[in-house]
Amino acid sequence: MTEKHSSRGNKAGEQKFSSRAERRKHEKEQLQARAQAGDQRIFAPINPDQYRHPTKPGASAARKVPSIPQSAGKPRSTSAKNAKSPVKSPQTKNRVKSQAAVKGINNKKTKTATSNKTSRQKHPKVKKNPVRSRVGLWVKRILGLVTGLILVAIIAGCITFLIAYYRLEVPEAQKFANAQVTTVYWGDSDKMMGKFAERNRTIVDTKSFEKTYIRDAVVASEDRTFYENSGIDIKGIARALWNNVRGRPTQGASTLTQQYVENYYTGKNTGYTGKFKETILALKINRQVPKEKILNDYLNTIYFGRGAYGIEAAANAYFGKSAKDLNLSESALLAGIIPAPNAWDPLVSPEKAQQRWQRVLNLMATDHMIKKSDKDAAKFPQVQEKKQEGSYFKGTTGYLLQHVRQELVKQIGYTEDEIDRAGIRIYTTIDPEKQKLLEEAVHTLPENKPEGLRVGATSIDTATGAIIAEYGGEDYQKIQRNAVTQDVAQAGSTFKPFALLAALEHGHKLSEQINGSGPMKVGDAWVGNYGGASFGQVDLLKATKYSINTAYVRLNSEIGMDTTRQVAIAAGYSKDTVGLDKNSIVGVLGTSSPHNLEIAEAYTTFATGGIRRTAHIIEKVTDSSGNILYEADTAGTRQFEEENISELTKALAAVAETGGTGDTAGRLGRPVAAKTGSSNDNRSAQFVGYVPQMVTAVSMYQVGKNGGEESITPFGGVKEVTGGTWPAKLWLAYMKPAVKGLEPEPLFSSENNRYRVRPSEKSTPYKTAEVPSAPPPETVGNPLTVPSTSPSPSSPAPASPSPAGPIPSP
Repeated sequence: MTEKHSSRGNKAGEQKFSSRAERRKHEKEQLQARAQAGDQRIFAPINPDQYRHPTKPGASAARKVPSIPQSAGKPRSTSAKNAKSPVKSPQTKNRVKSQAAVKGINNKKTKTATSNKTSRQKHPKVKKNPVRSRVGLWVKRILGLVTGLILVAIIAGCITFLIAYYRLEVPEAQKFANAQVTTVYWGDSDKMMGKFAERNRTIVDTKSFEKTYIRDAVVASEDRTFYENSGIDIKGIARALWNNVRGRPTQGASTLTQQYVENYYTGKNTGYTGKFKETILALKINRQVPKEKILNDYLNTIYFGRGAYGIEAAANAYFGKSAKDLNLSESALLAGIIPAPNAWDPLVSPEKAQQRWQRVLNLMATDHMIKKSDKDAAKFPQVQEKKQEGSYFKGTTGYLLQHVRQELVKQIGYTEDEIDRAGIRIYTTIDPEKQKLLEEAVHTLPENKPEGLRVGATSIDTATGAIIAEYGGEDYQKIQRNAVTQDVAQAGSTFKPFALLAALEHGHKLSEQINGSGPMKVGDAWVGNYGGASFGQVDLLKATKYSINTAYVRLNSEIGMDTTRQVAIAAGYSKDTVGLDKNSIVGVLGTSSPHNLEIAEAYTTFATGGIRRTAHIIEKVTDSSGNILYEADTAGTRQFEEENISELTKALAAVAETGGTGDTAGRLGRPVAAKTGSSNDNRSAQFVGYVPQMVTAVSMYQVGKNGGEESITPFGGVKEVTGGTWPAKLWLAYMKPAVKGLEPEPLFSSENNRYRVRPSEKSTPYKTAEVPSAPPPETVGNPLTVPSTSPSPSSPAPASPSPAGPIPSP
């Protein structure tokens, strides 16, 4: 009994060992014995807590060692059931439980998945929309087709580009560059009047001014990647093509090389073909020509404005020096204005010029071409006055050439740059013989005429509207203001016939009586007749012959100033004429200030029986090969009824008769119609008269030292200069020799129904506005002394200072 109990271990107290090593030896022996006996429990996991040292006070210091039965090394006699299911240790039970728990969780997941699958299968399947499917199929097909076409287009474009690249040869640059001279000719001849942009250019080697800033300034402003790019700007080309497709303003070249090609080889290109050719040439030139040579040629050909081509001419035109002497600020300014030199000239647009100058300096500093301190120290340069190069602009001819340029821009549509570079031929309407006669007539004025006196005169062929003679001033290089097309002066009584024609258009007759007594008060102003005369009741014919102010103010009060103004515009006045927009009835006395050319054109409408023909100085424009690019329209349009013009002509013919204010014209010795005009304080004097074939208008005014308008100083023995004095005498001095060779013809009359040239079939008669129902009341008071043939009610407003004219044109 005792041995058996001892072999199984004592529950109350386990076997004690004297040392840890002894205990470990004992355990090892037991394990070996069990292994030899084939005991399966040796493979059961050992609970580490059984061998843990006590960590708390009171805990047993001895480790618990599981007891091993005495028969550990002997075969066990157990039943079949026990053999198949040996007794499990607590550790084994825990492991089994854990495995069962995991298996349960997996079974649960499998059940859930199966349940979800079953649940999903219960929902009905959504049927596809056959229409939507077909639409989607067509969309895919269309997208595929478009993609294919794009690929084909790209491939075709690449092939075309390669073929063009290898076939296109670089043209001869000098042949193109030397062909761009615009020539102006006198009328009906090949005699040259002058030239525009005679290639004011001096070819220089830019290496001669390597120490200057001009090359860096141009590269910074026009093409910052010039030294690295291939000669073209893909983004710029795409942008230009896109703008063309969208119908927006076309764009030109972007890189410096492309600009060089445009200016040196191809000319201006904005169409698809032109840009394509330009792109290929830029690529080829970029490969064949060194960058330094491209830059050198570019600087020698680019247009800088003021008729200057190339950097050397530009430096002289703006600063009066050579290009090698340009400083940083001057170089930056010239580089900045390259895209639009005429518009950004510092004398034309100082603010824009300074913006461009500052932009170039900023770019140069950003690209490390200059130091920031140099940029900050730079000051905007002063440029010299613009000068016209060459002898063509000397004397009176300069005014004719100025008028030609003005008409090319405003009426035909050329740009200033195109005029200087287009190489076109311009044939004017100016008759050299009559031009000489007009200049000689002006020279008949007394030598003691005031220094500030300005004279403008225009002579027009009534059959075509062509200007056959024009005097805009004595010397264009001294005073660059054309007295015919740029300066303006008050019309005076030359405006009265518009009111008379408006009255005739509304059924009034020349025989109608009107009150010509004076003075009369209109608002706060007094209106009187010349010399303080009072005429009483007069007919409209007499009111015109003697230019009775009070009668015409009353007539204009009845028909309305707006009606009179519309007649003036229909006859030839510009809608923007200075002072024409005023609605006062005293405007009939000519307080508006037209150009001399507008007066001549309006009276040409009277001379032709109511047919208006636009006055013009250019007959035609051709290219260098003689192909006509432009031809003036001379057909004309009917503006007024023949019967009314016939009555008006009778009244104007009476002015030239003995006793009329324009009786000087009567000494011409043939049928003539005329009208005088003077402004208050004699600030302007006008005379206009015509025979059936020709109309001539003369304007005089005086400019003070400050550039403003002032009263004309009496000269040549007259106490005051009015339209009937020196303007009338100058008119007669020109017309007498000018009409020689012309058959005397009667003035226009509806009875003879005579036209020198039939009007356009598309013309329509002018219709005046409705007449006001009742005139405003008039009052009479103390007269205002007005020393003129046909004064306005009060002095005109002081003119803005002008270097060469009393009132600058709007």
